[in-house]
Amino acid sequence: MYWKDTSTQEFTVPPDVVDLVFDISCRALPPDHAYDLWQTLQASLPWFAEEPYVGIHPIHGAESGNGWVRPDGPQALLYLSRRTKLVLRIPSRRTSDAGMLSGRTLEIGAYRISIGGHTARALNPLSTIFARHVATGSGDDESIFLRQCMGELEGIGVAPRKMLCGRETRITTPNGGVRTRSLMLAELTPAESIQLQLRGLGPWRQLGCGLFIGHKDIKPVKPTME
Repeated sequence: MYWKDTSTQEFTVPPDVVDLVFDISCRALPPDHAYDLWQTLQASLPWFAEEPYVGIHPIHGAESGNGWVRPDGPQALLYLSRRTKLVLRIPSRRTSDAGMLSGRTLEIGAYRISIGGHTARALNPLSTIFARHVATGSGDDESIFLRQCMGELEGIGVAPRKMLCGRETRITTPNGGVRTRSLMLAELTPAESIQLQLRGLGPWRQLGCGLFIGHKDIKPVKPTME
């Protein structure tokens, strides 16, 4: 955990990158579905590989603790409500290209997702942001993870005043598991918040890692992570 006081400043959100939010119809998915989702979207939208800011937000269900806690076990499932969305972080100039997913049915492993309508959502310069997954590398020590994050953040000119990480999870790929932790940053300036949402933190954006979203307050997040 890291704390430091700061002040806010006026800031205009650049329109370069947006979150494209799709309605979906899907009863359930395995918690560890990120790789299959990436492969399916890559086949449907091959330009994904050409765009540095593309990312796929994790799909999380009502029983997953708002994305921080996932059900365990090989037979576990995330049960999805009608409010569950598929969210892609993309350059705004690719909105029409990605919008072609609407009306299609995607196969995610043994499961199917029907894709409905979509809306573009601008990034929000809130001072508190969090990512459900940030790749940790090979280590599992919380203090080492936070130091690594601090070093990368300082390298892009972001000086977090508060950082809090959550429990470790693993995303399965054919080449092995990707170890991740959730990460919350608070008391960022609007410019820092947007910069980090644009750039992300660490690798594996296509698996939902390093993608930050705004949160209105640190208080509802902290108890869930501890």
